[in-house]
Amino acid sequence: MDDGRPIFQQIAERLEARILDGSLPEGTQVPSINELAAFHRINPATALKGVNRLVDAGLLEKRRGIGMFVSEGARERLLAERRQEFRDQHVRPLVERASALGVGVDRLVEMIRKEAGQ
Repeated sequence: MDDGRPIFQQIAERLEARILDGSLPEGTQVPSINELAAFHRINPATALKGVNRLVDAGLLEKRRGIGMFVSEGARERLLAERRQEFRDQHVRPLVERASALGVGVDRLVEMIRKEAGQ
């Protein structure tokens, strides 16, 4: 950890990545704030801030006296969000650039298929 982004953000992103890759399935308890803090050698308040981001986003839910758990539908919500980001950051600019170069949709699809080895 320490790529210039806030640590709490990195904690949240690591938990999101584990939800996406299936290592934290829906309904599974996530590590406690103290476990996260000890593992990453950070202040528990920082770990809590990262976890609370996911609670606020509806990806984690607090169960009083038990801990934090991955919410039902969390993986699908994350996938939908990531797909939208991919579209906004990569597909839309690609289509705009292709259009500016006079590359039509059919030709663009052909080029993508070729790159993908299909």
